[in-house]
Amino acid sequence: MTSTETAGEPGNSTGSPFLHEETDRDAAPQFVLPLVARIERAEPPARTDALETAARAVLVLLSDERSAGDGEWAEAVRDWEDARIRKVVRRARGAEWRRAEALPGITVTGDRAEVRVFPPVPLDGWPKDLARLQVSGTELTDPQPPGAPAAGGPVLWLNPELKMSAGKEMAQAGHGAQLAWWELPEEERAAWRAAGFPLAVRSAAPADWAALTRSGLPVVRDAGFTEIAPGKTLVVEGGDRYCPLPRRRRP
Repeated sequence: MTSTETAGEPGNSTGSPFLHEETDRDAAPQFVLPLVARIERAEPPARTDALETAARAVLVLLSDERSAGDGEWAEAVRDWEDARIRKVVRRARGAEWRRAEALPGITVTGDRAEVRVFPPVPLDGWPKDLARLQVSGTELTDPQPPGAPAAGGPVLWLNPELKMSAGKEMAQAGHGAQLAWWELPEEERAAWRAAGFPLAVRSAAPADWAALTRSGLPVVRDAGFTEIAPGKTLVVEGGDRYCPLPRRRRP
């Protein structure tokens, strides 16, 4: 798997750390949000399951009481959000996964996927048992094309023109989920969390991608540090029941 390092939201004038332009955030100490996917050799998860689980893992960490106020992770989360928003996905199996599970963090499960998210760490200060994990080398597929997204929840639409590794797409999905979280007031965040953060990740139809990026919905923009050139990677469409966003549209 691979990593993504920054993202952006066009039209945002609020100083979001997802902005692609150079800002004072570049001068701040840089942090990264580690995510580790369990990829056992004999039974790897389906690709879409892994993407959706990674997105929910980011939301679970952001909504955890330890990430807010005087919580034990709150300072690290604030430092991370004050700089560039970076997420890196690594893979683990067997003893590697057991060592990762022993570190402070939260494991989120999907149908078969397991993703453990950890509080942000300095860019060059990864815990030893996470730093040794591989970023690349494992690819995931969907045995069958994913069905239509379930009604009610948001959809994270991937750019159909890009070829990204599963790890890169997992990080992009995490960015999209975070943008959606920031858009919502506390009452809607609480309802989404209580429902278990339902969401779907799908590849947009090529004919719909340009319209999606012009729809006024949150757009992830990758900085282009790994795998792909800088540009738009994902659009977040709100759900009818959970995570409503302004100017919704469905391709």
